[in-house]
Amino acid sequence: MQSLNEQSHALVVGASGALGAAFVERLLTDTPIATVWAAARDPNAAVIQGLMAQHGSRVRPVAVELTDARAIAAMAEQVGQETPQLHLLINAFGLLHDDKHGIWPEKKLEDLSVEGLEANFRVNAMAPALIAQACLPLLNHRERAVFASLSARVGSISDNRLGGWYAYRASKAAQNMFTRGLAIECSRRARRVICLALHPGTTDSGLSEPFQKRVPEGKLFTPDFAARQLLTRIDEATIEDSGCFLAWDGAPIPW
Repeated sequence: MQSLNEQSHALVVGASGALGAAFVERLLTDTPIATVWAAARDPNAAVIQGLMAQHGSRVRPVAVELTDARAIAAMAEQVGQETPQLHLLINAFGLLHDDKHGIWPEKKLEDLSVEGLEANFRVNAMAPALIAQACLPLLNHRERAVFASLSARVGSISDNRLGGWYAYRASKAAQNMFTRGLAIECSRRARRVICLALHPGTTDSGLSEPFQKRVPEGKLFTPDFAARQLLTRIDEATIEDSGCFLAWDGAPIPW
């Protein structure tokens, strides 16, 4: 990445997940970045500890509970106390299913539940908005900065041809609307911040695992491949791209 240097700082939220950890690893390996904050519910997770063992003090773990607005604010405060500004913030988390709480993508309207709707909207729509609210002051400075939120093609209203998956689709569509609105606001008050909604493709992770049998051959990506592709999109983005919804290969996705 040409846009990050020895004075750059990044925050990856969801760093203990497959794709989040891949983002942290690629940033540390492929750039001279000073610091990557790795935010997760459990900052002592084995994957984060492994990154720290490999990359030392360039990795900074920080705790966050995505369903708790106060925890998100506390994360931003901790980062801000030790890092003067952020040049990249990646929201690398999402909720599609939760077996423990009986949350599963709906096949038909009768499958809808209040619990499923609330869980999807809290994680997929509300958390990115609250993270932006808490962290925009760290992104708003004299240098280029990017707020990148991982969305999903199934959140496209225009592209919905199969139906189903009501809560996940709707929460991702809400996330997309937030990202678009944030980009417009940043054009007025944080003019060097680029806001992107990014689709990683189907990535081999816990989120996609139950649905991988239906993925066409060659379309199930490793987390490392998806991270590298999306970091290229982030690196290439200009202020004119702010508010766009892009796939892993750079192709625009209709809202």
